[in-house]
Amino acid sequence: MSAEERYNFKEVEPRWQREWERSGIYKVAEDPSRPKYYALAMFPYPSGKIHMGHVRNYTIVDAIARYRRMRGYNVLHPMGYDAFGLPAENAAIQHGVAPDKWTWANIAEMTEQLKALGYSYDWDRAVYTCRPDYYRWTQWIFLQLYKHGLAYRKKAPVNWCPSCETVLANEQVEGGRCWRCDSPVTRNELEQWFLRITRYADELLADLEKLPGWPERVRVMQENWIGRSEGAEVTFTVEETGDPITVFTTRPDTLYGVTFMALAPEHPLVEKLIAGRPEAEAVRAFRERVRNQSEIERTAEGGEKEGLFTGAYCINPLSGDRVPIWVANYVLMEYGTGAVMGVPAHDQRDFEFARKYGLPVRVVIQNPAGDLDPATMAEAYAEPGVMVSSGPFDGLPSEEGKERVIAYLEEKGIGRRKVQYRLRDWLISRQRAWGAPIPIVYCDRCGTVPVPESHLPVLLPEDLVFTGKGASPLARHEGFVNTTCPQCGGPARRETDTMDTFICSSWYYLRFADPQNDRAPFDRAKVDYWLPVDQYVGGVEHAVLHLLYSRFITKALRDMGYLGFDEPFTNLLTQGMVLKDGAKMSKSKGNVVSPEEMINRYGADACRLFILFAAPPERDLEWSDEGIEGAARFVNRFYRMVRSALPILERARGMDRQAALRPEALGEAEKALRRVVHGTIRKVTADLADRFGFNTAIASLMELVNAVYDYRSQVPEERQNPAVLAEAVEKAVLLIAPFCPHLAEELWHQMGHTESVHLQPWPAYDEAALTVETVELAVQVSGKVRDRIQVPVSATEEEIRAAALAAERVQPHIAGKEIEKVVVVPGRLVNIVVR
Repeated sequence: MSAEERYNFKEVEPRWQREWERSGIYKVAEDPSRPKYYALAMFPYPSGKIHMGHVRNYTIVDAIARYRRMRGYNVLHPMGYDAFGLPAENAAIQHGVAPDKWTWANIAEMTEQLKALGYSYDWDRAVYTCRPDYYRWTQWIFLQLYKHGLAYRKKAPVNWCPSCETVLANEQVEGGRCWRCDSPVTRNELEQWFLRITRYADELLADLEKLPGWPERVRVMQENWIGRSEGAEVTFTVEETGDPITVFTTRPDTLYGVTFMALAPEHPLVEKLIAGRPEAEAVRAFRERVRNQSEIERTAEGGEKEGLFTGAYCINPLSGDRVPIWVANYVLMEYGTGAVMGVPAHDQRDFEFARKYGLPVRVVIQNPAGDLDPATMAEAYAEPGVMVSSGPFDGLPSEEGKERVIAYLEEKGIGRRKVQYRLRDWLISRQRAWGAPIPIVYCDRCGTVPVPESHLPVLLPEDLVFTGKGASPLARHEGFVNTTCPQCGGPARRETDTMDTFICSSWYYLRFADPQNDRAPFDRAKVDYWLPVDQYVGGVEHAVLHLLYSRFITKALRDMGYLGFDEPFTNLLTQGMVLKDGAKMSKSKGNVVSPEEMINRYGADACRLFILFAAPPERDLEWSDEGIEGAARFVNRFYRMVRSALPILERARGMDRQAALRPEALGEAEKALRRVVHGTIRKVTADLADRFGFNTAIASLMELVNAVYDYRSQVPEERQNPAVLAEAVEKAVLLIAPFCPHLAEELWHQMGHTESVHLQPWPAYDEAALTVETVELAVQVSGKVRDRIQVPVSATEEEIRAAALAAERVQPHIAGKEIEKVVVVPGRLVNIVVR
């Protein structure tokens, strides 16, 4: 093989990357005369190096963006970095590198890696959430939320390391111990900032119906996270003091079956209930132990359910029964009212708790067989049935009973119908320094005061000291903390918490529409043109938090008059993971594949092709060394196909190609090749337009390449039709452009074109070229294939029988024999039965 026949990706790919950057072909601006298309991949955290998961995500979106450009769309395809976060602080603590230096070094390295893959980003639109020109507007959004009553402050628990004297993120707690010093972690309460996302719970749930372009799995995950429950709020009364204990239940039909009341150990009533009782010390010790457990430990399915009796009782408002009050680790103050009524016969968790502690089990919903016995039940009965032992409600079907009980509660003033959500308000305070400062100051005279918009951004100091011990570096920085009150001019203290990085990523897709704006977060006209995002792509691990927060921020800004749409992402694709040896790639498993190494060994186009071909995008992809080697071989095979055809393409330039492609000017071989060419255009177009069938699209391209090679090997060169071959090769280069952009660009220019292949229109298929004029039929004699014949598609059965009987290779097998019958199976075969 000569040097020119091998695709020299090491020279070609960097050359075209430089040219694309120099010419700015991917720069984009609003153009009302063209349809827009906003293709967006979830932007990365700048950890230092991209991994194969990144490559898959970004290659998928780049292929979509390139295809849409060629279809005539004005495509916005930006990239940026979600650049605040805990790893930069950890690097500062462990290695003494300032978070900003660590972050910017990683951004520079990752940007070079992304450029090496040939992605068609408009880099002029890049956003970096750690830059003041971005987080100024993150702070501005916080202020708008504050003004509209959607941001507030209250006490909430945090992880606390008493040895390091610092707050820990959940990720820094390992097995209940500090990641740094291995000391036991406790739970402390701090004043923290929240966003009132629960105000939008109903709309966030209802508007999932407006997202048919999202995977059903993701919509169900959001629905479950929001967790809308219909039921009743019921008030029990403490026997001795008359204090109310309010519970929410979705099963008011089981109220007569309550045999215990479980309170969260942190419930404010607990101390009053145990005061002066012999159980007091044990309950206090239990409370201290439980409050240091994580929420996951306390509520995990299968986790141990623990509790203690307080010594106090409350009264069931329906039955009048005395109900013992317990504290239980599985009840949380953050959920509902911090109190749960225990109905062991009809709730599995309550059943297990009751059996463990010898509490009564009372059946109040009987099954159809009527054989539920509390003494012998092995599990709770949670299905519908008939109400029993329920006073005036006996005999009612349980579903009807729910409504009747709620009506009774409301009539007597002891309860009310209620809708409750699992969703809780969004805790955004982080006791960290590498994040967007919360723009609030505290004044002894004026109280809590928002920073005026004209004073934004509240800048992070450049001389923070990170030790990993004590208060946040911001809280220890006197120059940052001490300020003046914007209302009275007196001394004030800045808020030293920073915002959850999910806030930065909850609006970045808006900033991409107008990233250079220094007067507003975005221009409304530009956002109206580009938004919502037409296709969003990212991992399913972001199915709830990031996507839910982005939907909330969109709806809040809409209600403030800044946006004119309800949902930020019209279509969503959650791509599968990249696995090796059946497991997710990780350094600890030693199964990491380096994108840089693959690019250096096989080229960016081969990497892209393998990633798109190896599996449908929504499924996990198993990395295969043989697979990427196969992709590299195909790239070279494609390159040779075009290169070897260049002399014939030169002849095609002087021809009347339209005349040369008329059916009457073509032989059967040319018609067959055109059928493959136009069938491939139709297939690839359908795969990219209606579904992201990259793998099947590429498979069709491979068949087209085979067809071109077959044509050139079977038809003598002097008889090859230059117009047909030029059409096949040109269409193939256009079709492969979204997948292998460098290869396509190089070959397009070698074919004599001067404008970029990526600015060409997408090829259209010719329906006439797909018409099949003849069909090949197998001819069998008594069930054995003896020949194959070509007959016109319009041939009658009589004509087909005659052609089969006249076939040259059939004759010896029927000569001198009696033909019993000739069976024609249309489009497939002819069977001649002889004896």
